[in-house]
Amino acid sequence: MTYTLMHTYQTVDFVKEKHALWGSCNHKKMTVMEALSLLDNLVDESDPDVDFPNSFHAYQTAEGIRMAHPDKDWFQLVGLLHDIGKIMALDNEPQWAVVGDTFPVGCKFQKSIVYSDTTYKDNPDTRHPVYSTEYGIYEPNCGLENVLMSWGHDEYLYRVLKFNQCTIPEEGMYMIRFHSFYPWHTGGDYQHLCNEKDQKMLPWVREFK
Repeated sequence: MTYTLMHTYQTVDFVKEKHALWGSCNHKKMTVMEALSLLDNLVDESDPDVDFPNSFHAYQTAEGIRMAHPDKDWFQLVGLLHDIGKIMALDNEPQWAVVGDTFPVGCKFQKSIVYSDTTYKDNPDTRHPVYSTEYGIYEPNCGLENVLMSWGHDEYLYRVLKFNQCTIPEEGMYMIRFHSFYPWHTGGDYQHLCNEKDQKMLPWVREFK
């Protein structure tokens, strides 16, 4: 049901509305630890393997990275931070606009998107004369930085960190923004939108996912 709702309502217009609503970063001011504590109140309904609060998942991820990459403190930080954007679900955003796998809007939805064969039939963008085409509103190899992604916790946290002039390296910022973009880093789709920078960053995202 989460993915059916997501794939029905995540349109170009919807995503632009969410950028306008959340992009100014003026909803709340809190520390990272305060935000992590809020995740004690959230269980991600899109993840069938997890029935514990997301705060535990964040600490678990960071600890796993610390063991595997003790020399990369920024990598460990990304593991701790990457799901903080899910606090939107505690501020009246439905989970289908917060959690789950992400995908570009404004171009044809690719087959490797989870449940894509059954859940997009009521999405109006599938009948749009431009948005339904292979490249849609984009140029070939325009780069993922220039692509409008479905709205969710990845995109929100990425925007918050950029707004606050975070110094996490570019590799870490790609991990945060695209770790749920499974159709790209696992399905192998959307290569026609990628540029050389995306290909360089892909191994980092794959290692983090």
